Amino acid sequence: MTIEKALAIGLSGNEVSKELTGTSEVSVGRTVVAASSGAVIGTLASGAATVGLGVAAAPVAVPLAIAGGVVAGIASLFD
Repeated sequence: MTIEKALAIGLSGNEVSKELTGTSEVSVGRTVVAASSGAVIGTLASGAATVGLGVAAAPVAVPLAIAGGVVAGIASLFD
């Protein structure tokens, strides 16, 4: 996992939350959607979804999913 990849995933999760909620206003609901979207995108980007979250993928998938969710959640608070 690289910081650049986590930032890109988190910002993508923030953009997805804008599309899903239909607004760019700061709200608790959009922050939850952004964090969830970032975590899902992080899981998909790590390839864990194709592996089925096996033990070998966990060291990469878990930190990337968490970092993506955290960055997306923080980004949603500043739009």
